Amino acid sequence: MEAVATENQTMIAQMVRDFGAQHIKPNMMKWDDSQEFPIEIFHKLGELGLMGVLVPTQYGGSGFGYSEYVTAIAELSKIDGSIGLSMAAHNSLCTGHILQHASEEQKQKYLPKLASGEWIGAWGLTEPNTGSDAGNMRTTAVLDESGENYIINGAKNFITHGKSGNVAVVIVRTGEVGDSHGMTAFIIERGTPGFEAGRKEDKLGMRASETTELIFTDCKVSKKNVIGKVGDGFVQSLKVLDGGRISIAALSLGIAQGALEAATKYSKERHQFNQPISSFQGISFKLADMATEVEAASLLTYRAADMKDRGLNVNLESAMAKLYASEVAVRTANEGVQIFGGYGYTKDYPAEKYYRDAKLCTIGEGTSEIQKLVIARALLK
Repeated sequence: MEAVATENQTMIAQMVRDFGAQHIKPNMMKWDDSQEFPIEIFHKLGELGLMGVLVPTQYGGSGFGYSEYVTAIAELSKIDGSIGLSMAAHNSLCTGHILQHASEEQKQKYLPKLASGEWIGAWGLTEPNTGSDAGNMRTTAVLDESGENYIINGAKNFITHGKSGNVAVVIVRTGEVGDSHGMTAFIIERGTPGFEAGRKEDKLGMRASETTELIFTDCKVSKKNVIGKVGDGFVQSLKVLDGGRISIAALSLGIAQGALEAATKYSKERHQFNQPISSFQGISFKLADMATEVEAASLLTYRAADMKDRGLNVNLESAMAKLYASEVAVRTANEGVQIFGGYGYTKDYPAEKYYRDAKLCTIGEGTSEIQKLVIARALLK
């Protein structure tokens, strides 16, 4: 947590810890083994107000800011990165896109259901052959003869909640390939003819967070489901991803904090040569480095959150937070396994799960290399 937590942050942190101890810890390894997406957990998180943290109260949300949001994600991710990831994706991507760019009518229709956790949201930008090269996306939307509906064809992949989500915000091409103003965002409800989930990914980590394809086959969507103006979808997405990077920084921070806490606790309990292994410099120096990096990641993440709350441009700061915190999560989880030794390689101890979950943080919402590109461009303007 940041240096000085507010009353709201302290309340949220304790609420999440209590909830996690009762509802997540007893089952998380079962969910991980079977890749089960525990949708009932997210309905319960909705009852706590955590599925609409940033949504104003007028739409049924909690009306909090990014500082509280970061606290909630980090505390969830200290327990289980999968739950933190799904909560973050629901809040910042699908719900966030509608909150930031949709019409008042669309907000009134969708935000209350998303903020309450009654509905789970998905968000689709990535495609199988384009990845971060969104300008070359192949999923297209073409107006039909009536001029009132779009016909969508194509596929998206690596979509969080692609199967279980009740509604998805999907960005597709309505103009020329390579045109940054040739893409449009649509709201598409599950059950719409021609819209279905494809293959579910079998992942290394974050296994309880569902990841699937979205497939569109002559899917008819009304013009009323366009978010904002036709052609603004990619520009909208860039703004959404600024907040998404803060989400992944918070996710990374939580995993790193969890891995550090587990390693510290184990180092005081594990004895070798008649003393706890924490008394050995080889271990204590590792813990010192881990703790310092985790604190630095925390400061970068909460700085970006604070700037976002104040309405400032966070393109640079969110990329820095995401880059550093995600790499710290990987390093901390790796050192955690080393401290646990052979036990760190078994599922009887938490180190191996932090290790598996952490790696996604350097990939989700853009790789570390992409964050460096964003940072460099901002510095060299």
